[in-house]
Amino acid sequence: MNLAPDEATQTLMTAAHERAAKAVGLVCSGPLAWGFAGFTLGRRSGPYWLRVSRSLVKNAGRKHGQGIVGADALVPRDVPRPAVHGTYDWSQGEYAFEAEVLDLVPHPVVSPRSPELVRNPALPDEWWGVLRRSLDRLAEVEGSKNTVRYDWIERAFPQFLGIPAPDKVERVTGHGDLHWGNVTGMPLTLLDWERWGRVPVGYDPGLLHAYSLRVPLVANRLRVQFGNILDTPAGRIGELAALAEMLQAVARGFYPKLAPLLLDRAQELTGIRPPVSAPAEITT
Repeated sequence: MNLAPDEATQTLMTAAHERAAKAVGLVCSGPLAWGFAGFTLGRRSGPYWLRVSRSLVKNAGRKHGQGIVGADALVPRDVPRPAVHGTYDWSQGEYAFEAEVLDLVPHPVVSPRSPELVRNPALPDEWWGVLRRSLDRLAEVEGSKNTVRYDWIERAFPQFLGIPAPDKVERVTGHGDLHWGNVTGMPLTLLDWERWGRVPVGYDPGLLHAYSLRVPLVANRLRVQFGNILDTPAGRIGELAALAEMLQAVARGFYPKLAPLLLDRAQELTGIRPPVSAPAEITT
């Protein structure tokens, strides 16, 4: 859960959420759950969770097989995630809104206030086993888009890692946003499927590893659990793509305490110290 956005965004999104609730016949209660910069807003309604997101009208329209609805249709049910029970979409002024009615997940995420890990959650072996099986299962799915595009990689590797981009990037289907605010403790549930698609091999575990660097015990467990992926040439490229994305966020002012650890890890993998003041204008 993120901090509440500015007052204008709060007014816009709470009105949108109320409209969606009325349209789908739900009465919501409990605290508001804000996404990054107020682009999403969620709230519970009995056994359901109503999530509303906004984008510019020019980007409106759900694309087949993509996003939360695409994951609900294409990803096997043994990959633990909330089911979708209904949608409601509309446009108003400059914005397009999308609403989904999802299962309410009663167990909390591992890190409710930040994507990065700051303390050891002491997750049991069973949790790690389910995570590994889920990502392996997801890798078998036919994803319908490339998440982390190659044209971004071509620019991001030299800009944020100080190395040339790879000539080839092997891909599997993955979650695309695997951090500690998107996974629950026991039982494991994977949340927020907006970015799922074809990701570089090693990108998902590499991203979760990057978000774990402040807790070495957990980072070490991730390297052991996914060593047969991360320790391959293809997996190394995927982890570097995750680190480049994180270092781009650092250049935008995010993760100041994590930043030196990200630089250390990138240097460990490449032998090159990344530039520390790279501009951050490119997008994934």
